Amino acid sequence: MSATLTEPRSRASASSQGGLFTTPDGRSHVLTFALITSLFFLWALCNGMIDVMDKHFQDYLHLSKAQSAWVQFAHYLGYFLMATPAGWLASRLGYKGGIITGLLIVAVGCLWFIPATQISTFWAFLLGVCVISMGLTCLETIANPYTTVLGAPAQGAVRINIAQSFNGIGWVCGPIVGGMFFYSSEGAEAAHQRLWIPYAAVAGAVAVLVLIFWKAKMPDLSGQDLDAEGAPHSDLKPKAERRATRFLAAANSCVLGLSVGMIVMAVIKIFLPDSSLPFIGLAVSAVIVALLVARHLFGRLRDTFEHVWTHPHFSGATVAQFFYVAAQAGIFAFFINYIVAEPPSIPEAWRDSWLLGGASGSIEKNGVWHVTEQGATKLLAYLGFTLFLAGRFSGSFILRRVAAHRILGLYAALNVVMMTLIVLKLGWISVAALFLSFFFMSVMFPTIFALGIFGLGKNSKKASSFIVMAIMGGAILPKLMGMLGDHYGMSIAFAMPLVCFAIVATYGFSWSRLSGAEGLVGCKPAGGH
Repeated sequence: MSATLTEPRSRASASSQGGLFTTPDGRSHVLTFALITSLFFLWALCNGMIDVMDKHFQDYLHLSKAQSAWVQFAHYLGYFLMATPAGWLASRLGYKGGIITGLLIVAVGCLWFIPATQISTFWAFLLGVCVISMGLTCLETIANPYTTVLGAPAQGAVRINIAQSFNGIGWVCGPIVGGMFFYSSEGAEAAHQRLWIPYAAVAGAVAVLVLIFWKAKMPDLSGQDLDAEGAPHSDLKPKAERRATRFLAAANSCVLGLSVGMIVMAVIKIFLPDSSLPFIGLAVSAVIVALLVARHLFGRLRDTFEHVWTHPHFSGATVAQFFYVAAQAGIFAFFINYIVAEPPSIPEAWRDSWLLGGASGSIEKNGVWHVTEQGATKLLAYLGFTLFLAGRFSGSFILRRVAAHRILGLYAALNVVMMTLIVLKLGWISVAALFLSFFFMSVMFPTIFALGIFGLGKNSKKASSFIVMAIMGGAILPKLMGMLGDHYGMSIAFAMPLVCFAIVATYGFSWSRLSGAEGLVGCKPAGGH
């Protein structure tokens, strides 16, 4: 007998507007909402585990920091490849079918880690990371808008922020789980033999979720308009600033060309790992794709000024999102490298601190104590992602009272300051700046998203898919950060996110001029990375 997640309520007891988990027709969806929130926890847990994986491969496979950044490439490549198909799956199979498909893809990717551990080659692990990310893309694409319609439309923001709190818990748990299995006081070899264990556990949990979703009766919302959250249902006329529009079109052409070039480089490198051909393929394909895209976009600009790319605040958002995700991915990926290598020694009184996970979180070298990889994963979870979650909650309050583009510009500018303090190697001041950067990053992804689709009306869904695809920045620029870390040290490597945040700040402070609007108040820091 199938479980019923939609309980009918007396129409007399339901208000005409509905409630937090009650739609205007009087039906309660509280159990459906509870089930959907498990997906928020799941994808944050998986993302958090991937964020602490780089250092393990550096130790076990003897990779450089730049080489280990292929983990981020595989991760964000999965999102890039599934951004458009995920929407197609949702419309073709319905939201329930799309969720089940996404869960099955995640399970396949997790189970692949069992043979990958025996194969013990880098490409095998990267394949698993990419497949998992493809499944997570389906879940994120469907779950975010689905939560907004499981009750009164006016309280959609409240529901999605409740669901997002479980996402925050997953972000905290991910590094803790990863640190337990990816690192060991017995060495990288011992840790590697148990790398598959957390992924097998996730696959088992996902299998249970598949059965629950299969049996559950979920409300059919396929006929409702799940437009991008916060997008006004009106069409703004693009400002006649052709210079800005053309500049941003050229910037997007370069970004897309670089993204495709990196994919070509990755494919060639699988078959010719020691050849210079991958870099030649990167350069040639990037130039060709950039020119083709530029020709297409500029043709559109000449033909009509009503196309989505003629809205400079949208095309600017895709560039800003590209560089924001690049900064976030780099900071998350090389957090452990920085904490292990750069900070001063810790006081002996801290060596058994719960913040470091007890005795395994510190090690004595030359008479002084330093943080271990396991200790760094605990710091990432207990301090870094807790500040990230705190930023999400406080941002939910602030963005309902202050124009979103001003907060984006301010937070990005403050992170430019934080990255500068890290580059200057100021000891514990630099460490504190690193943790504070998590707080200021917290609202950037959803805020850029909301600013980008503002006023696009019927074009907002198309625009949303382009902004999602812009996360390829997280696949590309962390390799540059890794190269800087290999040659100049991890502190200097933070110059990469410094430049990225400067670009995001520029977009935030320029948004009003690009959009022709005074400001967007009521932006909801709900989804995304």
